[in-house]
Amino acid sequence: MAKAYWVATYRSVSNPDALAAYAKLSGPAIAAAGGRILARGLPSQVYEVGLEQRTVLIEFDSVEQAKAAHDSPAYQEAMKALAGGAERDIRIIEGV
Repeated sequence: MAKAYWVATYRSVSNPDALAAYAKLSGPAIAAAGGRILARGLPSQVYEVGLEQRTVLIEFDSVEQAKAAHDSPAYQEAMKALAGGAERDIRIIEGV
């Protein structure tokens, strides 16, 4: 079974306090669901039409595990804490 990767990019952050509350809850929720945060932060370098956006890369053992993590009650609680404080793009992709 191929690994899966949850890639989140932050287009904008309108409420840093909400983002901090989300981060406090989301990290443990993702870890409890089997996720491993591999990278997070602003890009060191961008190319082509790359944007200077906060990016988070999380590894899971499968797409199903990543989806279950997102849909879990613990992660949904973190989403409530974020409450529109950031505009994000989240994608789950299967590894090769």
